[in-house]
Amino acid sequence: MQSYSKSAEAISKLSPEQYRVTQQAGTERPGTGEYLHNKEPGIYVDIVSGEPLFASADKYESGCGWPSFTKPIEGPNVKELHDASHGMVRTEVRSLHGDSHLGHVFPDGPLDRGGLRYCINSASLRFVHRDQMEAEGYGAYLDQVEDV
Repeated sequence: MQSYSKSAEAISKLSPEQYRVTQQAGTERPGTGEYLHNKEPGIYVDIVSGEPLFASADKYESGCGWPSFTKPIEGPNVKELHDASHGMVRTEVRSLHGDSHLGHVFPDGPLDRGGLRYCINSASLRFVHRDQMEAEGYGAYLDQVEDV
């Protein structure tokens, strides 16, 4: 079983945008994220800790300007917190082990897939392609990645 944690070394490798999003609860500009239009099979992991967060099979085009997912790959790896910043009431999504700000979850997702929309900043993620999952220690999640 892999262990995931936040480390000074991982933080030091972040780009300024990744740092601003994950460590300062920032938001990347809509439509600019690296993974917004990614349709490759694989999983998305926390850029800081490496913990598995979302599977490509649960990604969908919501039109909101950020990658959207219907559910986390491992529910306990994603924590939800009350967020009343910027004059809004929302539910912030953070990674459990890395404590990275990921984005927000909204109750306007596809009803046939649970009704949730996890609106996630690309800057908080690293994509692991299906072909690399076994080698990087994520083989246990291959059954959650669709065949293309």
